[in-house]
Amino acid sequence: MHFNIKNILVSQGFKHKDQYKNIYINLYEAVKNAIITKALKKNTKLPPSRVLAKDLGVSRSTVIKAYDLLMLEKYINSIPGSGYFISWTHNESNTDYLKIAVVDGNYPKISKLAKSFKKNIHIIQNSSRGIAFRPGLPPLDIFPVQQWKNLSNDYWKTVQPSQLTYGNTLGLKELRKNIASYLKIYRNIDCNYEQVVITSGSLHSLFLVGSILIDPTDGVAIENPTYPSAYNLFKSLKAKVHSIPVDDDGIVVDEINDKKVKLVYTTPSNQYPSGVKLSMERRIALLNWASQNGALVVEDDYDHEFSNWENPLPSIFSLDTQQRVVYLGTFNKLLHPSLRIGYMILPDYLIDSVKALYSQSSRFVPTSIQHTLSAFLEKDYLNKHLRRVIEVSIERKKVFMESFKLNFEDKIYLDASHTGLHLIGNLKDEVDDYTLSKHLVKNGIITYPYSNYFAKGEKKSGLVLGYCSVNNKLIKEQVNKMSEAYMEFENN
Repeated sequence: MHFNIKNILVSQGFKHKDQYKNIYINLYEAVKNAIITKALKKNTKLPPSRVLAKDLGVSRSTVIKAYDLLMLEKYINSIPGSGYFISWTHNESNTDYLKIAVVDGNYPKISKLAKSFKKNIHIIQNSSRGIAFRPGLPPLDIFPVQQWKNLSNDYWKTVQPSQLTYGNTLGLKELRKNIASYLKIYRNIDCNYEQVVITSGSLHSLFLVGSILIDPTDGVAIENPTYPSAYNLFKSLKAKVHSIPVDDDGIVVDEINDKKVKLVYTTPSNQYPSGVKLSMERRIALLNWASQNGALVVEDDYDHEFSNWENPLPSIFSLDTQQRVVYLGTFNKLLHPSLRIGYMILPDYLIDSVKALYSQSSRFVPTSIQHTLSAFLEKDYLNKHLRRVIEVSIERKKVFMESFKLNFEDKIYLDASHTGLHLIGNLKDEVDDYTLSKHLVKNGIITYPYSNYFAKGEKKSGLVLGYCSVNNKLIKEQVNKMSEAYMEFENN
């Protein structure tokens, strides 16, 4: 305890020099106050007089005098051969002046918005136990840690004190320019860097856009099935959410019937989680619908590189001529989720509103991370890593499917047409995917129940399986483990 007692005594009013009191009186009162306020509790051993004198920079006789007064008033006692101990308790002295009247339950009520977010929170069996076969993870084991570390070290070696202040809310200028260039090369998207806003990821981008556009009961159209976190965010913002079916060409635009729909949220490059690509005809139809109804399209292109490396369709943003598209992207899926950095491209008229909300909430993404990512882009490391990721993911998909077929045969059917970072395992009608998923989690296998992605209508039963976050050897081991857990599930 004596290692911290100096700070405690100073906080209770002890001064090394006091022009109005003797030092031992000042020390006595500081220790007494610390005992009364329970900063020092009963049976706590005080430092030996010699140690405390050295710590406080006073004479030993000063400490002994203070201890003598405290013993006289029964705040402490001395045990020969052991030292000084606090003996006073709250009930042994009149301390009514310290009592605070507390009425249980008399607290401010949480807001309606907070209640809405609590009501609509939807966590799909999130678990920290392992990563196989959690959807949405890239090959984490091949991330170029040393390159990233070197770039980060370079920043901290040269950073100036003036750069350690608050960052630009919209993001680092160099990074925004590099992202605009990256999008031009890899996604054929032409935008001004000033339209690019750096965020912590797609959900953060959605929160900003939704918050500045949605009033209670405003309509939002989403795909069905869809990204559950997006659905719950819109519900929590008190939007009237319309679940629009998805067929082989993507979201069925003709099913968006409500004229009060303000936003349409879509994942056109690789519909999440079904894997369907939005056809060119539907992309044009969606833009026409938005134009005719005074609405906006939110294009979440979270998985573009993995799904559109060959024969990519143009983004909805690149087809737009009226500034009706908000484009969302993320590096969390390309690099690793713990990075927490993404971006969006905004129509010009939304930038000031987003900036106002952003600056008064999360403010900005850490500048050091933005600098490192900017250098990662400039040095072409992302391009090289991306090609490696695609190569590895193709290989691991093949290994996963082969191992899965050996272990599950006709029990779970994998849809091999999916081009993203996950596959859907279709279950027999009598198998409840939610219950099965919970059982697998208990056995260290992370899967998401497909039924949870459907907001309304018929819910298909299946498992959403990420296949490339671990190496080939571990894939085989974990599929075997999953098979054993499945057999146990069947027998119960």
